Amino acid sequence: MRLLLVRHGQTPSNVAGLLDTAFPGPGLTALGARQAAAIPGALADRVVDGVAVSTLVRTHLTAAPLAERHGHDLLELDGLREVDAGDLEMSAHHDDHMRYLETVFAWGRGEPGRRIPGGPDGTEFLDRYDAALAAVAEAGWETAVAVSHGAAIRAWACARVDGVDIDLLAWTPLANTGLVEVEGDPDSGWRLVGLSDGPLGGAALDDLVAEDPTGESVVEEERRAATDD
Repeated sequence: MRLLLVRHGQTPSNVAGLLDTAFPGPGLTALGARQAAAIPGALADRVVDGVAVSTLVRTHLTAAPLAERHGHDLLELDGLREVDAGDLEMSAHHDDHMRYLETVFAWGRGEPGRRIPGGPDGTEFLDRYDAALAAVAEAGWETAVAVSHGAAIRAWACARVDGVDIDLLAWTPLANTGLVEVEGDPDSGWRLVGLSDGPLGGAALDDLVAEDPTGESVVEEERRAATDD
């Protein structure tokens, strides 16, 4: 199957630079709503057989225009939600953002035992994300869109997808409504097809100013932390 992992549209917490991962989470900003509205046009040349979302509000709002265009009901899966920030929840501090990002990328580098303070380790996260994608595969769709979250998509892709350059994925921001496209299935494994360069609707929908901890480049977070010091 072909799986399009799409990050949700921009939220107020993305703009404020907050590690906001808890249920039910914020809605979308005005820009986030425009990003969501642009997804159907950006995927107009695709046959979309089904759309899955996490339990967090922002994925439902992001997926709604695409689901309406194709006449699909949303498949809600708790396993697609963001990596829990634990004790770092709602932090706006760069050192906390770095600790969070470095931990989730360590999982893909063969350190699944590393744990976010007060939150999950890599095995716990990957088990529930794998289970969610197995449910997507069981739906029988040839091409599926799963609207999920910045750190969750990047962490899973680094750990589970052949052809992913972990350094590149860590150093490259995943914009709101950015895409990681893979093919395969839970039994045979997953292979990277490609990454979007910015939002699916194009560069005009990107916000290059807002701090955005779960989709940010690790290098950019390091630069900002050094500047703050």
